[in-house]
Amino acid sequence: MFPPEDADALRRRNRELTILKAIAEALNASVELEESLSVTLGLVAEWSGLRTGWVWLLDPVTAEPILAAARDLPPGLADHPHRMEGWCYCLRTFRDGDLRGAANVNVLTCSRLQWLEEGTEGLRFHASVPLYAHGRKVGVLNVASTEWRELSPEELRLLHTVGDMLGIAVERARLYERSILAGALEERNRLAREIHDTLAQGLSAIALRLDTVDALLESGQDGERVEALVAEALEITRANLEETRRTVLDLRAAPLEGRTLADALRELVAANPMAQLAVDGAGRPLPARIEVGLFRIAQELLSNVSHHASAHSVQVRLHANTESLTLTVEDDGTGFDPAARAADRFGLTGINERVRLMGGSLAIDSAPGAGTRVSVVVPL
Repeated sequence: MFPPEDADALRRRNRELTILKAIAEALNASVELEESLSVTLGLVAEWSGLRTGWVWLLDPVTAEPILAAARDLPPGLADHPHRMEGWCYCLRTFRDGDLRGAANVNVLTCSRLQWLEEGTEGLRFHASVPLYAHGRKVGVLNVASTEWRELSPEELRLLHTVGDMLGIAVERARLYERSILAGALEERNRLAREIHDTLAQGLSAIALRLDTVDALLESGQDGERVEALVAEALEITRANLEETRRTVLDLRAAPLEGRTLADALRELVAANPMAQLAVDGAGRPLPARIEVGLFRIAQELLSNVSHHASAHSVQVRLHANTESLTLTVEDDGTGFDPAARAADRFGLTGINERVRLMGGSLAIDSAPGAGTRVSVVVPL
């Protein structure tokens, strides 16, 4: 049997671990900041017996405070949102130094409640817990009370552990948001490249032929030349229509649609009569961003071969080992000088951007009349 004091300490420690487990599960359940912070505030309030709480976050760009979550604000604050804007004593202390002097629910009156005559429901005092992520200031967690109360060392330790967990959760959510924005920007850039390299060029070719037709008609030239140019314009128009449909289809469906990268490449290659695929060791699941990135690169390279290389055959190879994944696309087309390629050739520029985002490397081996070999190596 444990002595009474040891049994009490064990029960207290078990309760702390239960609370931390519940908070960790809440923070891991969603990358939506507001939802995670609200659930955490509820758990902290339940544990501490302090009904009201709120979380301030510092804007990562402007460093201005933002009310990110709140629980059971008194009417004096809830009905007057402007009172929960801007800086307060605790936030200024956090910005300028630390919050060690405001760690307890102590005699420090909340500056947002201090001068209110009514609507506070008796709330006056609060504890302020700093939120950090990797040493960077993230924000402040406040829990409020109607009376002065000194938290025990164990309660303070637990509250600061919760603060550390919140800081990391905020950083994770912001990284996730930035990755989503980067993905959207990457996809917009891909569309810009595809439109420039296909639709824009096709429309320019159509306009050139129709201008020639107009000039021939004005000069009274023979109809056979006019008919030939109109036929060419119609053929280019149909090709551009098909390209437009392909682009729209790419937008409507996820690139891999639940398939592995190898399966998606097989279907992509099967649609190209002159292409062949070899896969070695790439059957295991891979990170989604790498699978989608390499699929888009293969798609872009095969499109470049079709539109620019005048090739008779193209070999696509996917090789994986424990350390890296290599995608190679090699054709027997006209080739080009990589050092002298046009600055507005968005296809290879976009591929290079994708490779860089995956932390990989790109190698282009080509020469006029000697075909082209493009290799992408991505570390796993």
